[in-house]
Amino acid sequence: MVPATLTGVPRLSKTPAGNLWLAEELWKLNAIDFGDYTLGRTSVHSPIYINLRRLISNPKALAKCARIIRDELETLMSMRNPHVQPFTLVAGVPFGGLHVATAFSLAVNTPMIYIHPPATDKADVIEGIFVRGQSCLIIDDLITGGGSILQTAATLTEAGLVVRDAVTLIDRQEGGRTNLKAAGINLVSILKLDQIATYLMSAGHIPEDAYRRTMEYIEAHNGDA
Repeated sequence: MVPATLTGVPRLSKTPAGNLWLAEELWKLNAIDFGDYTLGRTSVHSPIYINLRRLISNPKALAKCARIIRDELETLMSMRNPHVQPFTLVAGVPFGGLHVATAFSLAVNTPMIYIHPPATDKADVIEGIFVRGQSCLIIDDLITGGGSILQTAATLTEAGLVVRDAVTLIDRQEGGRTNLKAAGINLVSILKLDQIATYLMSAGHIPEDAYRRTMEYIEAHNGDA
C-alpha cells in the first residue's frame, strides 16, 4: 500500500545521484506530465506521461543517456554470472527507440539496424547490414507491456538474428519485464516509474497527490511483481 504520509521520503540535494540524473533532465525538458492519459491498450487512465522523444532537443543529454546505458551494460557483463550477453549489433525499436539506439551505437562503435514499422511498404523489412547468427541488443526508450520489443525481437529472430537482451531507459512497470522474460528476453532498465515518482516528490517538483496517484497506479498495474 502507498504510505499515508510521505515523511519517510527524504528531500534530495539539487544534484541527483546516479541514474536519477535522467529523471531530473526529463523534468527540465518538460517531458513529464501529470493528468489522465490513455497510452495505447495497456495504459488506461495513467496519471503520468513521459515523452522521451524530448531528449533529441538536448544532444548532450542524449549522449549522456548512451553513456549511462554503456556503463550499466558493462557492469552487468563483468559479473561472474553475466546478466547481459555479448552482442555485435544494436537494434532500435521504431520510432521511440531510434534516437536512443543511434546515440548508443555511436558511443560504443557498434553497428545498428532497425525494422520498418508494420504496414510499411518496404521490400527489406530490416534496414542495415547484418549476418545471420549475429547477436543483437534491442534498445527502446520506454517499455509498458513490451509489445513493441517483442514484435521487433520476432522480426529479428525470423531473419536469423539472436536476441537475448533488451534495454530501455524507463520501465513503466506494467508487465513488460514479465512478458519479455516469458519470451526468453532479459530486460535492463535504467529507471523504473516508481523511482521517477519518488525522486520528483523528494526534489519538490510534484505535490503529494500526484505522487500518491502515480504510486497507486503502479501498484494496481504492476505485472512484474
